[in-house]
This record gives sequence, structure tokens and C-alpha cells, in this order.
Amino acid sequence: MRLLSLLITLTLHSHFVKSKPYYRKILILFRMKRFKALWDLMRLEHGVMILVAILVGSLIANRGALPDTFKLIFSFLTALFLEASTFALNDYFDLEIDKKNRRNDRPLVRGDIQPRTALILFFLLFPLGIISSFLVNLPCFLIALITAVFAIAYDVKIKKIKPIGNFYIAYIMAVPFLFGAAAVSPNLPPIIWLLASIAFFAGVGREIMKDVMDMAGDRAQGVRSFPMYIGERNAYRVAAVFYIIAVIMSLIPFFLLKDTAYYGNMVYLALVGVTDILFLITAATLLVKSSPPTALFRKTTLVAIVFGLLAFLQGAFLQG
Repeated sequence: MRLLSLLITLTLHSHFVKSKPYYRKILILFRMKRFKALWDLMRLEHGVMILVAILVGSLIANRGALPDTFKLIFSFLTALFLEASTFALNDYFDLEIDKKNRRNDRPLVRGDIQPRTALILFFLLFPLGIISSFLVNLPCFLIALITAVFAIAYDVKIKKIKPIGNFYIAYIMAVPFLFGAAAVSPNLPPIIWLLASIAFFAGVGREIMKDVMDMAGDRAQGVRSFPMYIGERNAYRVAAVFYIIAVIMSLIPFFLLKDTAYYGNMVYLALVGVTDILFLITAATLLVKSSPPTALFRKTTLVAIVFGLLAFLQGAFLQG
């Protein structure tokens, strides 16, 4: 009887789907919404940028040649698993503060994903990230382990001390270059440290700028952020200084580093020039205006970072 009932149900369902094309559209839309929610939870666009940074580091350390496929794949898996899992954990702990800040870009705030699902994703993906790093080599395992410990500490506690959290996020933007190079060689070229430093300074500036946007929610949750210590205007000034430092450092490879593929590289200059212009516009506005459009700059600085990564990537392929 159960088998007969199942067959009847499947037959009716098939007939309904065929006779009601809009029902199939609803199913497709539901799946797309679910996929988007998972993408937003795990911030996979950030994951893609991390993968590019790892590729840049590995190419430079390997003098422009693609590294061992096995190491490269597990380097990528390490980054994706750890990035996705720690962002899921971050949103789990940040649910209330994100609601107060009206962060409707967060799937937990929208109700698209249950908090329990975010926690399950963390416990599933996090160990896979650590295991993947072990399969690369010992230096990468140690980098991943240290970063993972910092990530959990940040999600659970450090983020409430925002100034420290700002530097942690900037570290997360810088470390993929080092990780990618370490997957290939224990000796990291100076250019790797420079590229990582550029990412770090840009990251600090961006995080301090974002702190001003999040002040209301932070204050409601008892979180002390940079602008609460030094004031909004001074926080904008500090953020602008970090952006300007990143811009200055980005020109060093083109003008000074003769032993790299970035020296005199006009394609690099054109791509990084887009990054620098966006950063300088942001910095100038933060210095001049009392109420700069930080929501807009939050997006434009992300675009700037993408162009910066492309600039680093094309030079990495030419490194030899």
C-alpha cells in the first residue's frame, strides 16, 4: 500500500508540474533564493578574492609558473572552507547586532537561513579546512591553524574590542598572499611581503571607515569601536591615512623593484591606478566631508580591491 501511495503521489506531482509551468518556476526561484542565502552567509565573493590572492602568492614564489596542482587545489580548499565556516560563525554570533544595524544583506537577519544552519555549516566546514591545510605542507598548516584560532577568537570575543578586530580583518586580507607563497617555498620573496602589506593597510582603513556606519548597533551591544574612542571625524582621518599609505606602497613595485615583473609594467600601473584613484577619492572625501557617503564607499573600496588583485595577478604571471 505504501508503494502504491508513493507511486500515486509521484504521478500526481509529475502531472501537476507538467500542467502548471509556474510551479516549476516557483521551485527554481526557491532554489535560487536558497543558493543566494548560502552564498551571502559564507561571503563566497570574498572567498574568490582570497583564492586570487593565494594564486598570486604561489605564482610569485614559483617564479610565474603554476605550482603543483595538488598543493594548489588543497590551498584553495583550505581557504574556502575556513572562510565560509568562520563567516557563518560570525553571523551566528552577530545576529542581534546585525538586526539593530539593519543589515538586511545578512541572510540570518532576513530569515532566509536559520541560526542553527549557520552553526552546522561551521562545524562541518571548519575541520575540513584544517585537514586540507595539513595536506599542503607544514608551514601552510601552521598558518591556517593560527589564523583559524584567531578567527574563532574574533567571532566569539575579539570583535567586541573593535580596534583589535580591525587589525584582525586586515590580517585576513593580507595572509592569503603569504599562504600561497608558503605552499610553494619556505622562502618568501620581499615582493610578497609588500603586496601583503598593501592589502593590510587598505584593510585597516576600510574597517575603521565601516566602524562609523555600525556605531549605533555597536553602542547598543556595548561594543567599543574606534570612532567611540577618538570620535567620528578623527576615525575618518585615521582611515584616510591608511588608504593613502596603501596607495603610496602600491607604487613601489612599479618605480623601485627592478627585480620583479611589476617594475615599469604599464598594465600593472593602469590596473592599480584604478585602485589608487578610488582609494584617494575615498580618503579625500573622508578628510573633507563631515558626513561622507560611507555606504557608497563600502562598495567602491571593494571594487578597488578587486582591481588591485587583478594588478597583482597579471604581474605574478609574468614573474620569472
